[in-house]
Amino acid sequence: MASIEIRNLRKTFGKVVAVNEVSLSMTDGEFVALLGPSGCGKTTTLRMISGLEMPDSGSIHINGKDVTSLPPRSRDVAMVFQDYALYPHMTILDNIGYPLKVRGAPHNELKEQVTSVANNLQIGGLLARRPGQLSGGQQQRVAVARAVVHHAQVFLFDEPLSNLDAKLRLEARAFLKHLQREVGITAVYVTHDQAEAMALADKIVVMKDGSIMQAGTPLEIYRHPVNTFVASFIGNPPMNLLPCEINGGSIYVQTGDSPQAMSAAGLRLPAALAKGSQFTLGVRPEHIRVLTEPAADSIKGTLYVTQTLGGEALVIVRVGEQLITIRLFEDEAPPLPNEVYLSFDADHLFFFGPDGQVLR
Repeated sequence: MASIEIRNLRKTFGKVVAVNEVSLSMTDGEFVALLGPSGCGKTTTLRMISGLEMPDSGSIHINGKDVTSLPPRSRDVAMVFQDYALYPHMTILDNIGYPLKVRGAPHNELKEQVTSVANNLQIGGLLARRPGQLSGGQQQRVAVARAVVHHAQVFLFDEPLSNLDAKLRLEARAFLKHLQREVGITAVYVTHDQAEAMALADKIVVMKDGSIMQAGTPLEIYRHPVNTFVASFIGNPPMNLLPCEINGGSIYVQTGDSPQAMSAAGLRLPAALAKGSQFTLGVRPEHIRVLTEPAADSIKGTLYVTQTLGGEALVIVRVGEQLITIRLFEDEAPPLPNEVYLSFDADHLFFFGPDGQVLR
């Protein structure tokens, strides 16, 4: 496989800056997910790696070779598109074997390699069919098989699971993860689905407005978000973010006309939080306890709704103008009164400054 290095990559479309000075390194055999909302620059970055888009400036290196100006066919990359891009008039065998045919492989060799890859992907019995005769999940495997048979250095995935239903998407995730581990492929995977990125990637690159917000392992991104955008984008449900002010020994949660005070005793506050400082308090849903009686470190709220999800429940509480989400396991979610109190786990709190950056 191959390593990839992107240096100061920039791409504009008219006055719109799609990718802004992006630099990123990917090691041999690493599965990297480019994650972010629509318009963040992730697909444009992928297309520049593939050679389908040329950057305005910056460079792309694969295995140490500068490929910035090379056409796609000279980069030795394979791409799986969102719509699979299969040829409807060709059989599945011909679709998968097309990259080998273009390279002039003998028919017997082509058929042998296609059959081997198709059998490994459990679509060996479909080679005589055409794409219109397959389900979405089967078409997705055909597209991946076509990439695998190419024996490319780098595999590029552009939201390949977005057209699948929920069950097939879960199966496809497991399949792609297994394939990546078995073959040891270097893969770049574009998605807007944070759960997909968390499940698949060795490294997640969170993007916004053409720039990288944070890059790291899924657990690093989840446990140590660098700003409120990453904190709110990673996690399902996302992190609760509460505007606060510290004064004396209390933190005042600004949830409406009447701020609620809770004790700051025992909290490891960042040095940047001086008396009177305003900040945003972040806490994930699994790090909140629901009480029926007030405590020194709690705030008061009104039960808004409870959503039962089988092994767990999501409890949503209205505190002033803010809705706060709490995740409870089934045995921790007894019937609750209308008036409840929320206590935050002091070891799992995040403090963000007025600029949205995490305070150390």
